[in-house]
Amino acid sequence: MNETKMRSDAIGESPDELELDGAESEDLDEAMAEAVAAVEEVEGRHEGDEGSEVSQEVLDLRQEVRELRERSVRTLADFENYRKRSERERGDLRRYALTEAMREMLSVVDNFERALTAGGGFDDLKQGVEMILRQMKDVLRRQGVEEVPAEGEPFDPSVHEAVSRREDPAVVEPVVVKEMQKGYRLHERLLRPSIVEVAVPIEGSEN
Repeated sequence: MNETKMRSDAIGESPDELELDGAESEDLDEAMAEAVAAVEEVEGRHEGDEGSEVSQEVLDLRQEVRELRERSVRTLADFENYRKRSERERGDLRRYALTEAMREMLSVVDNFERALTAGGGFDDLKQGVEMILRQMKDVLRRQGVEEVPAEGEPFDPSVHEAVSRREDPAVVEPVVVKEMQKGYRLHERLLRPSIVEVAVPIEGSEN
């Protein structure tokens, strides 16, 4: 698939409307060059001649060159317009990619503001913050964000970052025994690793 085809797929336009920068442009250049050469050949062959037939042939060829040039200019203008439109749409796509996620976050912000202005004691405030935290996690889950399993899991350096280790006769392989900071994935991509403490087998142990 060429670049033009991929761009057309990205913005949902017919590829027939977008084949403007490749073969067609080269065909136009080639056709124009052939037409100009034909005019020059006829003019050279009949230089000094006078006659309506020769003059008409030259006029026809010049008209063909004029039409090809106009077609080339229109084609290039169409492609330039397409290029600018495509760049603008890609920019908008990047700029507004988080629109849905941000819309969901607004309700979390609303609840934080209500919690800060509400009366009540410490327990009420704690309960309110816990509810907002659950709401926040629900938002993240809907956006494809999931926690990386850590405590009790075999140590995996691709998703766990060990900042502490201790020997433990009860383990036969490195195991995460404490999570100091949660790690998260966005779908299959790691957003950040879990910061963990790892228990490792005792060196020389037969386990």
